[in-house]
Amino acid sequence: MSITLDELSFAHPRRPPLLNALSLEIPKGRSVLLGPNGAGKSTLLALIADALRPRSGTISVGPAGSASTKGNRRRFRRAVSWLPQHTAAMPRLTVREQVAYSGWLKGLSRADAWERSEGALAAADLGARSDQRAATLSGGQMRRLGVASALVSGASWLLLDEPTAGLDPAQRNRFAQVVQGLPDDVSVLISTHQTDDVVATIDHVTVLVDGRVPFAGTVADFTRPFDGREPAAAVIAAYTQFADEED
Repeated sequence: MSITLDELSFAHPRRPPLLNALSLEIPKGRSVLLGPNGAGKSTLLALIADALRPRSGTISVGPAGSASTKGNRRRFRRAVSWLPQHTAAMPRLTVREQVAYSGWLKGLSRADAWERSEGALAAADLGARSDQRAATLSGGQMRRLGVASALVSGASWLLLDEPTAGLDPAQRNRFAQVVQGLPDDVSVLISTHQTDDVVATIDHVTVLVDGRVPFAGTVADFTRPFDGREPAAAVIAAYTQFADEED
């Protein structure tokens, strides 16, 4: 179930276009949206999640189709879950209650949301903390709580916006393990400007620079010009050649 962007354009009010007639296909699996700060990554994820509406063009997600199709918006939103950069703890709720509440907001019944929350917490490696107050979690645990909240509705795609920003190396490694361990029927798109997020968890790379896509393909194709280097160094070198185009 791929994400397809067709002639997508977007601009904030009274500002120049941020995206202009962008066409792109993001295949199912583990993908990264890589680009410098200000390139439009967060905006693009918000558009895919239907939190923002494009000026023109369409976004489709496999059989769920497009949110712009009449009567199809709810189905589209069930197929996609978005984790913004900041996950906030809900006052007085336990970890499981917060995840279940997220499922209810996505349209699940209370009973279904509560039942599904257990599996979502297990997938995010938070099952042992289900009865703990969400407000007591560490930064890394809050990011995993966001993943569980995104998983609970049964979405086919998770959109994770800078999910490892501000985490220490141990927390980043734990988060990478959670992403690697997600069910095969759940695809992930991670936006980041940090190249070390690519090496351990990602199959496909899309580079976004100044609202355009100079590269989209597999990690192997991305780093091929730098074969022979250590994997992390090859990713840095490959990304730098595109990021430098912005200067």
